[in-house]
Amino acid sequence: MARLLLIEDDPMVRRGLELALSRHGHAVLTAGTGEEGLEAFRSGAPDLVVLDVMLPGVGGFEVCRRIRALGDTPVIVLTALGDDFDVVAGLEAGADDYVVKPVQPTVLDARVRAVLRRAPGDAEGVRVHGELRVDTATLLVTLRGGPVALTPTELRLLLVLSRSPGRVFDRQRLLEEVWEHDYLGDSRLVDNCVQRLRAKIEDSPADPRYVQTVRGFGYRFGPL
Repeated sequence: MARLLLIEDDPMVRRGLELALSRHGHAVLTAGTGEEGLEAFRSGAPDLVVLDVMLPGVGGFEVCRRIRALGDTPVIVLTALGDDFDVVAGLEAGADDYVVKPVQPTVLDARVRAVLRRAPGDAEGVRVHGELRVDTATLLVTLRGGPVALTPTELRLLLVLSRSPGRVFDRQRLLEEVWEHDYLGDSRLVDNCVQRLRAKIEDSPADPRYVQTVRGFGYRFGPL
Protein backbone atom coordinates (compact mmCIF):
# COMPACT_ATOMS: atom_id res chain seq x y z
CA MET A 1 0.00 0.00 0.00
CA ALA A 2 1.45 3.34 -1.09
CA ARG A 3 1.26 6.27 1.32
CA LEU A 4 0.13 9.35 -0.61
CA LEU A 5 -0.08 12.99 0.40
CA LEU A 6 -2.84 14.90 -1.43
CA ILE A 7 -2.53 18.71 -1.23
CA GLU A 8 -5.71 20.30 -2.63
CA ASP A 9 -7.54 23.38 -1.36
CA ASP A 10 -11.02 22.60 -2.73
CA PRO A 11 -12.74 20.50 -0.01
CA MET A 12 -15.04 18.65 -2.43
CA VAL A 13 -12.26 17.79 -4.87
CA ARG A 14 -9.98 16.82 -1.99
CA ARG A 15 -12.57 14.51 -0.44
CA GLY A 16 -13.50 12.97 -3.78
CA LEU A 17 -9.88 12.20 -4.70
CA GLU A 18 -9.14 10.93 -1.20
CA LEU A 19 -12.02 8.43 -1.43
CA ALA A 20 -11.13 7.40 -4.98
CA LEU A 21 -7.44 6.86 -4.24
CA SER A 22 -8.32 4.97 -1.06
CA ARG A 23 -10.58 2.66 -3.09
CA HIS A 24 -7.63 2.01 -5.38
CA GLY A 25 -5.66 0.70 -2.40
CA HIS A 26 -3.64 3.74 -1.30
CA ALA A 27 -3.31 5.23 2.18
CA VAL A 28 -4.09 8.92 1.71
CA LEU A 29 -3.06 11.89 3.85
CA THR A 30 -4.64 15.23 2.94
CA ALA A 31 -3.89 18.91 3.35
CA GLY A 32 -5.79 22.02 2.26
CA THR A 33 -2.99 24.58 2.01
CA GLY A 34 0.65 24.69 1.03
CA GLU A 35 1.73 25.25 4.62
CA GLU A 36 -0.34 22.30 5.88
CA GLY A 37 1.00 20.20 3.02
CA LEU A 38 4.63 20.90 3.88
CA GLU A 39 3.99 20.12 7.55
CA ALA A 40 2.25 16.87 6.60
CA PHE A 41 5.09 16.01 4.24
CA ARG A 42 7.70 16.42 6.99
CA SER A 43 5.73 14.42 9.55
CA GLY A 44 4.04 11.82 7.33
CA ALA A 45 6.92 10.65 5.10
CA PRO A 46 4.69 9.91 2.09
CA ASP A 47 5.78 7.75 -0.84
CA LEU A 48 4.36 10.26 -3.34
CA VAL A 49 2.74 13.71 -3.33
CA VAL A 50 -0.26 14.73 -5.45
CA LEU A 51 -0.13 18.52 -5.54
CA ASP A 52 -2.59 21.09 -6.85
CA VAL A 53 -0.69 24.08 -8.25
CA MET A 54 -3.39 26.62 -7.34
CA LEU A 55 -3.11 26.87 -3.56
CA PRO A 56 -3.71 29.77 -1.15
CA GLY A 57 -0.71 31.08 0.76
CA VAL A 58 2.37 29.15 -0.28
CA GLY A 59 1.61 28.23 -3.89
CA GLY A 60 1.94 24.82 -5.45
CA PHE A 61 5.12 25.61 -7.39
CA GLU A 62 6.90 26.76 -4.23
CA VAL A 63 5.63 23.70 -2.35
CA CYS A 64 7.04 21.50 -5.10
CA ARG A 65 10.42 23.25 -4.96
CA ARG A 66 10.59 22.83 -1.17
CA ILE A 67 9.65 19.15 -1.37
CA ARG A 68 12.29 18.62 -4.02
CA ALA A 69 14.89 20.39 -1.86
CA LEU A 70 14.10 17.96 0.97
CA GLY A 71 14.64 14.80 -1.06
CA ASP A 72 13.57 12.66 -3.99
CA THR A 73 9.91 11.95 -3.13
CA PRO A 74 7.94 11.86 -6.41
CA VAL A 75 5.48 14.68 -7.11
CA ILE A 76 2.52 14.67 -9.50
CA VAL A 77 1.01 18.11 -10.05
CA LEU A 78 -2.63 18.82 -10.88
CA THR A 79 -2.90 21.52 -13.56
CA ALA A 80 -5.74 23.45 -15.13
CA LEU A 81 -7.08 22.26 -18.48
CA GLY A 82 -5.08 23.81 -21.32
CA ASP A 83 -2.86 25.90 -19.04
CA ASP A 84 0.60 25.36 -20.52
CA PHE A 85 2.16 27.75 -18.01
CA ASP A 86 1.10 25.49 -15.13
CA VAL A 87 2.57 22.46 -16.88
CA VAL A 88 5.93 24.07 -17.66
CA ALA A 89 6.24 25.76 -14.26
CA GLY A 90 5.37 22.54 -12.44
CA LEU A 91 7.95 20.53 -14.35
CA GLU A 92 10.60 23.20 -13.85
CA ALA A 93 9.84 23.15 -10.11
CA GLY A 94 10.75 19.46 -10.10
CA ALA A 95 7.47 17.58 -10.66
CA ASP A 96 7.71 14.06 -12.07
CA ASP A 97 4.43 14.12 -13.96
CA TYR A 98 1.19 16.08 -14.27
CA VAL A 99 -2.52 15.35 -14.57
CA VAL A 100 -5.04 17.80 -16.01
CA LYS A 101 -8.10 18.83 -13.99
CA PRO A 102 -10.91 17.84 -13.80
CA VAL A 103 -9.14 14.72 -12.60
CA GLN A 104 -10.24 11.25 -13.61
CA PRO A 105 -9.42 9.04 -10.58
CA THR A 106 -8.50 6.05 -12.77
CA VAL A 107 -6.03 8.19 -14.72
CA LEU A 108 -4.52 9.60 -11.54
CA ASP A 109 -4.20 6.13 -10.02
CA ALA A 110 -2.47 4.88 -13.18
CA ARG A 111 -0.01 7.78 -13.07
CA VAL A 112 0.67 7.20 -9.36
CA ARG A 113 1.42 3.53 -9.94
CA ALA A 114 3.61 4.31 -12.95
CA VAL A 115 5.70 6.82 -11.00
CA LEU A 116 6.13 4.41 -8.09
CA ARG A 117 7.37 1.73 -10.50
CA ARG A 118 10.03 3.92 -12.04
CA ALA A 119 13.08 2.68 -10.18
CA PRO A 120 12.94 -1.13 -10.34
CA GLY A 121 15.98 -3.18 -9.45
CA ASP A 122 17.96 -4.72 -12.31
CA ALA A 123 20.16 -7.79 -12.10
CA GLU A 124 22.49 -6.40 -14.75
CA GLY A 125 25.07 -5.01 -12.31
CA VAL A 126 27.24 -1.91 -12.50
CA ARG A 127 27.54 0.37 -15.50
CA VAL A 128 30.65 2.55 -15.62
CA HIS A 129 30.74 5.41 -18.10
CA GLY A 130 33.73 7.70 -17.65
CA GLU A 131 33.44 9.13 -14.14
CA LEU A 132 29.79 8.13 -13.82
CA ARG A 133 28.91 4.84 -12.10
CA VAL A 134 25.38 3.40 -12.16
CA ASP A 135 24.66 0.39 -9.97
CA THR A 136 21.46 -1.07 -11.40
CA ALA A 137 20.97 -3.50 -8.51
CA THR A 138 21.27 -1.06 -5.60
CA LEU A 139 20.12 1.93 -7.70
CA LEU A 140 23.08 4.00 -6.48
CA VAL A 141 24.58 6.57 -8.83
CA THR A 142 27.97 8.12 -8.15
CA LEU A 143 30.02 10.72 -9.98
CA ARG A 144 33.76 10.79 -9.26
CA GLY A 145 33.05 8.64 -6.21
CA GLY A 146 30.43 10.95 -4.72
CA PRO A 147 26.72 10.05 -4.53
CA VAL A 148 24.26 11.68 -6.91
CA ALA A 149 20.73 12.18 -5.55
CA LEU A 150 18.17 11.52 -8.30
CA THR A 151 14.40 11.44 -8.22
CA PRO A 152 12.80 8.14 -9.31
CA THR A 153 11.97 9.63 -12.71
CA GLU A 154 15.48 11.00 -13.24
CA LEU A 155 16.93 7.64 -12.21
CA ARG A 156 14.62 5.73 -14.54
CA LEU A 157 15.58 8.02 -17.42
CA LEU A 158 19.27 7.45 -16.70
CA LEU A 159 18.76 3.68 -16.50
CA VAL A 160 16.95 3.60 -19.84
CA LEU A 161 19.47 5.78 -21.68
CA SER A 162 22.60 4.18 -20.19
CA ARG A 163 21.32 0.70 -21.00
CA SER A 164 22.21 1.27 -24.67
CA PRO A 165 25.05 3.80 -25.09
CA GLY A 166 25.00 5.37 -28.52
CA ARG A 167 21.40 4.44 -29.26
CA VAL A 168 19.13 7.36 -30.12
CA PHE A 169 15.81 7.40 -28.24
CA ASP A 170 13.06 9.62 -29.58
CA ARG A 171 10.89 11.43 -27.06
CA GLN A 172 7.87 9.20 -27.61
CA ARG A 173 9.94 6.11 -26.87
CA LEU A 174 11.21 7.68 -23.66
CA LEU A 175 7.66 8.63 -22.66
CA GLU A 176 6.65 5.00 -23.09
CA GLU A 177 9.63 3.52 -21.23
CA VAL A 178 10.06 6.07 -18.43
CA TRP A 179 6.60 7.55 -17.90
CA GLU A 180 4.63 4.57 -19.25
CA HIS A 181 2.51 6.86 -21.40
CA ASP A 182 1.31 4.74 -24.33
CA TYR A 183 -0.33 7.62 -26.18
CA LEU A 184 1.16 10.53 -28.12
CA GLY A 185 2.45 12.26 -25.03
CA ASP A 186 3.92 15.57 -24.04
CA SER A 187 7.62 15.96 -24.91
CA ARG A 188 7.99 18.61 -22.20
CA LEU A 189 8.06 15.82 -19.61
CA VAL A 190 11.14 14.40 -21.32
CA ASP A 191 12.92 17.69 -21.99
CA ASN A 192 12.48 19.01 -18.44
CA CYS A 193 13.65 15.74 -16.91
CA VAL A 194 16.71 15.73 -19.19
CA GLN A 195 17.56 19.25 -18.03
CA ARG A 196 17.32 18.26 -14.36
CA LEU A 197 19.37 15.10 -14.92
CA ARG A 198 22.08 17.03 -16.77
CA ALA A 199 22.28 19.56 -13.94
CA LYS A 200 23.19 16.69 -11.59
CA ILE A 201 25.58 14.56 -13.66
CA GLU A 202 27.18 16.90 -16.21
CA ASP A 203 30.16 19.16 -15.55
CA SER A 204 28.74 21.49 -18.20
CA PRO A 205 24.99 20.95 -18.77
CA ALA A 206 25.18 23.22 -21.83
CA ASP A 207 27.81 20.92 -23.35
CA PRO A 208 26.76 17.49 -22.03
CA ARG A 209 29.05 14.50 -22.07
CA TYR A 210 26.53 11.86 -21.02
CA VAL A 211 23.00 12.83 -22.03
CA GLN A 212 23.43 14.18 -25.54
CA THR A 213 20.86 15.78 -27.83
CA VAL A 214 20.48 14.48 -31.37
CA ARG A 215 18.72 17.34 -33.10
CA GLY A 216 15.50 16.38 -34.80
CA PHE A 217 15.50 12.91 -33.26
CA GLY A 218 15.86 12.83 -29.46
CA TYR A 219 18.57 11.83 -26.98
CA ARG A 220 21.41 9.35 -26.69
CA PHE A 221 23.79 8.37 -23.92
CA GLY A 222 27.54 8.96 -24.24
CA PRO A 223 30.43 9.19 -24.16
CA LEU A 224 30.65 7.38 -27.47
